[in-house]
Amino acid sequence: MEDSVIISSERIVGKIYIIRNRKVMLDRDLAELYGVKTKVLNQAVKRNMKRFPEDFMFQLNKDELKNWRSQIVTSKSEKMGLRQLPLVFTEQGVAMLSSVLNSDRAIHVNVQIIRTFTRIREFLATNEALQRKMMEMEKNYDSKIKKIFDVLEFLLADGKKPSKGIGFK
Repeated sequence: MEDSVIISSERIVGKIYIIRNRKVMLDRDLAELYGVKTKVLNQAVKRNMKRFPEDFMFQLNKDELKNWRSQIVTSKSEKMGLRQLPLVFTEQGVAMLSSVLNSDRAIHVNVQIIRTFTRIREFLATNEALQRKMMEMEKNYDSKIKKIFDVLEFLLADGKKPSKGIGFK
């Protein structure tokens, strides 16, 4: 059954890029996941432009497209043959797509994409919390550890006596 299509989180994550300091997905990647042509997806969006403000969706400029292509190593990106600059969708834009694409597959895939975005956000939050905790520990223990090393250095320096050479002079 088409609506029970399962797309791995890894596949979705591989299609999420950072552009303008936002996590976004390209129109062509979303169209592929939804099982429609990019043209069909873009037409549905253009018929519903009020649903897609700048923080939900924007069009790449030529420099951004060039930079994005330089990040992608696969030859597929070089053969894109774009007639117009791609649209990119933030997490909110992807969520809004479910309201303009009404197929069961689009709705099911959309749920998977939103769950993946949520997992990414949770993972980043966990890492930030861990990093803050480590920095806190460094602040608290840095001076104490430095004192230990200073004492060890002092003790080692005191115990050193000039060594006498072995052999004849």
